[in-house]
Amino acid sequence: MLNCLNSSPTLSRRLCGSHHSARRCPPLISLELDHQILRWSHRYKASAVVHPQAPAMKTCLGLLAAAAVVSAATFDPLSHVNLFIGTVNGGNTFPGATIPHGMVKVGMDTDGDNFAGYDGRPEFNVTGFSQLHQSGTGGAVPLSNFKLFPVPECPLFEQCLTTIASRKTLRKLLPDGAPDDFASPGYFATNLSTDVRVELAATRRTGLHRYTFPSTSTTPRILLDITNDGQLSAISPELNINPKTGRMTASANFATSFGPGRYDAYACVDFKGEGYTFNGPSEWGPYKINYPDKNGVDLSQHYYSWGSEHGGLLSFPQDTASDTTTILARVGISFISTAQACSNAEEEIPDWDFSRVVSDSQTQWRDILSRVEVGIENVDPDTVTLLYSSLYRTHIVPGDYSGENPGWKSSEPYYDAFYCNWDTYRTLFPLMSLHDPENFARIVRGMINIQKHEGWLPEAREAGKPQFIQGGSNGDPILAEFFVKFSDHATQLGVSATDLYNALLADAEDQPSNWNLQGRQADVWKEKGYIPSDTTYPGGANTKQVSRALEYAFDDFAISQVAKILGKTSDAKKYVSRAQNYFNNWNPNITVADGSGFSGFMQPKFANGTWNFTDPRHCSVNDPLKATCFLNAIRRDGFYESSPIVYSQYVPQDTAHLITLQGGNTEFIDRLDWIFDQNYFDSTDEPSQQIPFMYHYANAPGLSTQRSRQIISTWFNTSLTGLPGNDDSGAMGSYAFFYLAGLYPLPATKQFLLSSPYFPQISIYNPLFKKTTTIKSINFTGNPEDGTGGNVFVKSVKVNGKPYKSNCYLEWDVFTAGSTVELELTDDINVTCGTGKAALPPSISTGGYN
Repeated sequence: MLNCLNSSPTLSRRLCGSHHSARRCPPLISLELDHQILRWSHRYKASAVVHPQAPAMKTCLGLLAAAAVVSAATFDPLSHVNLFIGTVNGGNTFPGATIPHGMVKVGMDTDGDNFAGYDGRPEFNVTGFSQLHQSGTGGAVPLSNFKLFPVPECPLFEQCLTTIASRKTLRKLLPDGAPDDFASPGYFATNLSTDVRVELAATRRTGLHRYTFPSTSTTPRILLDITNDGQLSAISPELNINPKTGRMTASANFATSFGPGRYDAYACVDFKGEGYTFNGPSEWGPYKINYPDKNGVDLSQHYYSWGSEHGGLLSFPQDTASDTTTILARVGISFISTAQACSNAEEEIPDWDFSRVVSDSQTQWRDILSRVEVGIENVDPDTVTLLYSSLYRTHIVPGDYSGENPGWKSSEPYYDAFYCNWDTYRTLFPLMSLHDPENFARIVRGMINIQKHEGWLPEAREAGKPQFIQGGSNGDPILAEFFVKFSDHATQLGVSATDLYNALLADAEDQPSNWNLQGRQADVWKEKGYIPSDTTYPGGANTKQVSRALEYAFDDFAISQVAKILGKTSDAKKYVSRAQNYFNNWNPNITVADGSGFSGFMQPKFANGTWNFTDPRHCSVNDPLKATCFLNAIRRDGFYESSPIVYSQYVPQDTAHLITLQGGNTEFIDRLDWIFDQNYFDSTDEPSQQIPFMYHYANAPGLSTQRSRQIISTWFNTSLTGLPGNDDSGAMGSYAFFYLAGLYPLPATKQFLLSSPYFPQISIYNPLFKKTTTIKSINFTGNPEDGTGGNVFVKSVKVNGKPYKSNCYLEWDVFTAGSTVELELTDDINVTCGTGKAALPPSISTGGYN
């Protein structure tokens, strides 16, 4: 098999991620080569590109694909993860190396426009390989700290070009014009146009780089860039170089990307030859701009100035016994000190074993991803890839920063990079409930610990600093989601019910000094039951009034569910009453200027109780003013990132009452159809996510199934542009996962709305319960390519062989018991939720949450 690969360098490079040979395949290949072969076989067979090695490739692919089929029975989810989805077109996804919820996310930075560093388009240059990234964010470019960069050749040490502009380098290209990059969970590789190969791996707080220099590089060099983070925000850089060992310790102060805060970060970089040894660097020194200072050991001799580029540069002896020189760089990161950064590196990668680090990372990813298993008969391979890639991205952030909290010392877990709860509470954490409750519990414990020390639950957070709030106090439904699902296991999982409830009450009742960063605009909410749009209140910018009021109402609903479980009857009544304050923003007399005839929309209201007005088309593609409704301290329209039309459908706790307000089932369905037909639905925006499933509440689940499938076929695929917008820290990934799984969660409740999966069966294992729930689609015949029609509508449901009470939702006990759910499918879109009062999904006004 190796001979086959070696006979076709292009195929070898594409499968192995190497320009050398299959014998230099990265460690993952030995475990997953068969799956990669099947994937790339499919790609090359479908490609119209004529490759120079086409005959050899065709022969190889035939042999290798046949070999792969033999072992395909051992399904490995890692081989179905495409890390490059959404790296172009504003998805801002991170394709580098990390472990599940790792603090360190080591990856390539380019001069493209991906906020996670990497741009998949070949025309963009590589600027470095940094240790910290986010994934799927907006705001400013986050993190991207402490870039390393290989310098294969320069005339003299003092003449090496070190600025980010002068050193940037293109990647090698494949015959199809794509950059020669490779990524799999826990591993990333690229081949630069300078003939340097770069490979990346990571533990929780440490990155491990492998740089392979060509034979022409007689003095291979590596630089550490201290000041170029994603925003060029660094100040107060510090550097120390040990000339004997080459260890570089560095720090600087950086700006957060979505708020006013700044943070300190620290790095510790060590170097080691692979396949040969050297005793320290042959040359060393700090640099400023393009001026390396040979034999210097720190930045004290440099004149500091704002915006200058600072770092360190090392030269290494060449490996004369080989045609290449391979150097490992181990980069420990800390938010406490350089000493701790060094300790992290020494603790996590003492053996410098690149293969071991990759293998350990793969094991962790495989453990998480294999908790979901799908049948693949009559399923397009891209659909399988889309499911597992979406699941993968839900475990990148928040990161486990335990031991790296600069604010206070605590034995509790510490998680960072909540970016932002407004995005993730709807689908990401309910997905964790299904398959990863232990990590969910650790995140909840960390959030409670933050509340204990700062007064309120975190909403948006980066590097220990609070950032701007988007919606309500959306940590509330995250904690409530955990407790509603796991109250019987909270103590076992280390979560104090008392502390959790106190954290919820702090958000609900105590107004912070700056409610742009934490908590709620609680005082006026408690006083009026809405947020007036005409009054300036101390504590923050009085904006997004309607959006925040609707979020506050859902937050209070979430608290009511926790209070009910804890037996706090009066609190439960109080908060479920506040959960119905959404009605205070419902103006029944508003119509749309497009002549559609619909009346009644959410609207802003003045402090005296009279109505303000915002065009219902505001912030939509049909807005005559083309407003965007992003964060703006002086905006008074009342809405955030969605139109009043979308927010008028967003009352997940009481959709039955919303249907009544809109005139009944027929009118409600007509309005939903109008929202889709007139492009008011926005797949990039979280308040829109539940809308395709809301036909369920009007007893028309077939329409939900078709709409949700049309959303997937229109907006989600496995290409570089396969996301409709920011992945929002896995929010879009979890959203797509649920659609593909035929489910949609109702956070802080025990219900999941039910449709049909894209697979003949899907099984989800919960390690806390040690139970597997399997959803089987009886007479599954495949998925319509455009999402329209097909034998995909749920006619009836059985759980463990018995008819279920509803065709429209499943209760949580179906998953805690480890059940077999059988869906009878039909091509009749006019299916219903069934008969009986319990057939429709619950709402407050129908007594569903009493």
